[in-house]
Amino acid sequence: PRGWWRAPLHTFHAFAVQSFIDEIAFEVRRDAVELRLEMLGEPREIPYRGHGGPVFDTGRMANVLKLCAEKIRWKEKRTDGRGIGIACHFTFGGYTAHAFEVSMEGERLRIHRAICVVDVGRVVNPLGLEAQMMGGTIDGISTALNLAITVRDGQVEQKNFPHYPLLKMADAPKKVEVHIVESTRDPVGGGEMGIASVAPALANAIFATTTVRIRKLPLLPELMRML
Repeated sequence: PRGWWRAPLHTFHAFAVQSFIDEIAFEVRRDAVELRLEMLGEPREIPYRGHGGPVFDTGRMANVLKLCAEKIRWKEKRTDGRGIGIACHFTFGGYTAHAFEVSMEGERLRIHRAICVVDVGRVVNPLGLEAQMMGGTIDGISTALNLAITVRDGQVEQKNFPHYPLLKMADAPKKVEVHIVESTRDPVGGGEMGIASVAPALANAIFATTTVRIRKLPLLPELMRML
């Protein structure tokens, strides 16, 4: 298979869709979580031919979103300069949501809390899934904030890690809080589930604390340019 980012297309589709939903919520003065739940509607199974079909269950997506909002304390007002953002995604038969609480210290973005909620049906190895979601979340943060490949004169410009800055421990959240939804549904894979909703949740959190709406990845260069 061919595509951006090793072939999976859903990763950046989630960034576009979930960022745009937040933009709509802001323009019409609606709560971003409530708008998503309204769009999902009543619990039902919708035929779906994409990754993870044959159906998309709106009820499972809504449950993941609501639990994520609860864990980040979505309704709690922040008065300390912090902002929160949330996003959700479905792929490979599983459902995930991410939420982040962030602030700006000068030109430095601080991630104070990171929440990941996942529903992949009956879980065979809970510790393995938790580790997978932690690693996916950190990888998603790293990619969303800093990573880009550019080509000049037919050659990739990034030759080594100094020009491809992976997330450092000092910039990572102290903890990724993973919450696994208990389910009796058939199990599905968790391999890609921890990544896709990271970038839009971060972008939405950055907007909440800076009012800067970023529509291009990676986020940090765009944020520094727009501040």
